[in-house]
Amino acid sequence: MADRPRRPRLRRTLLAALVTFAVAVPVSGAARPDAVPAPAPTALGPLRDASPAALEERYAVSRRDIRAAGRAADAHGDRTRAASLRAMAAPGRQFLSFDGRDGGRSVEVVGELSSARRIAVLVPGAGVGLDAYGRLRRDATALREELGGGTAVLAWLGYRSPATVSPAALTTGRADEAAPGLRALVDEVRAVRPAARISLLCHSYGSVICARSASGTAADALVLYGSPGVGAEGVAALRTGARVWAGRGGDDWIARVPHVRVRVPFVATVGFGTDPVATRFGAEVFDAGDGGHSDYLLPGSRSLTNLARIVAGAEPLGASR
Repeated sequence: MADRPRRPRLRRTLLAALVTFAVAVPVSGAARPDAVPAPAPTALGPLRDASPAALEERYAVSRRDIRAAGRAADAHGDRTRAASLRAMAAPGRQFLSFDGRDGGRSVEVVGELSSARRIAVLVPGAGVGLDAYGRLRRDATALREELGGGTAVLAWLGYRSPATVSPAALTTGRADEAAPGLRALVDEVRAVRPAARISLLCHSYGSVICARSASGTAADALVLYGSPGVGAEGVAALRTGARVWAGRGGDDWIARVPHVRVRVPFVATVGFGTDPVATRFGAEVFDAGDGGHSDYLLPGSRSLTNLARIVAGAEPLGASR
């Protein structure tokens, strides 16, 4: 009997810590340096043609926009941003869209979208932006190599990613803003590649965005990994026809994040609720190996193998309901 109160006390302690963190940490933009200026990009409009010629024309326009943003970063004296943009503008890189303003937005294609039968859209979490874009490119390349031919990976940087340690990373605000853009991209890809299998691979805070865009999505699979929760109590609340998967690495610190939602007066609702790998959430759980929070797409990892199998439409190794 003496042990029975421990769980409520632990829950209250976690709630208090979460609320204190949300209130005490300054707003995420306050400590950030001024935004690096960039020119307005060329107006491209929605993706309507995935023929090789049309895509190459689009890639060339985005390459010019990236180079213009790089020159602006150089003139601003931001060598880190300028170097990242030079790498993004290298010959052979394929961007469906690019906007260097407000932290940066881009969609890069790794593989051949014009002929892809299986398409994965990578949705990154907190702490990803133009300055750290190499990590997203690395992950997209690793997944494409694991998948092989007939596939394309779209690295979607479609929102202003919050800092990893910030109140913005504890609320759905950025995800609510980002979700319509992600849904629109999936709709466009479905329209130009109607027979392709499309999967959303949603890491960390990116899983919150995917959940916000899930209702009516044209994607076939929704994969939540390294997720803090998605702001929904279960799969049914997502109102999606996509098959929903969830996984977490054995050494991922996200497992220690309290899976609660707390209304903080005059601030916001903090936290994301039910753990997506919990039985009561209702997702199909896949074996994500024993890696850490940033290790899901490491070459040779169990998580990469299983993510690629899901994208390909195969059952992941060690899957469970």
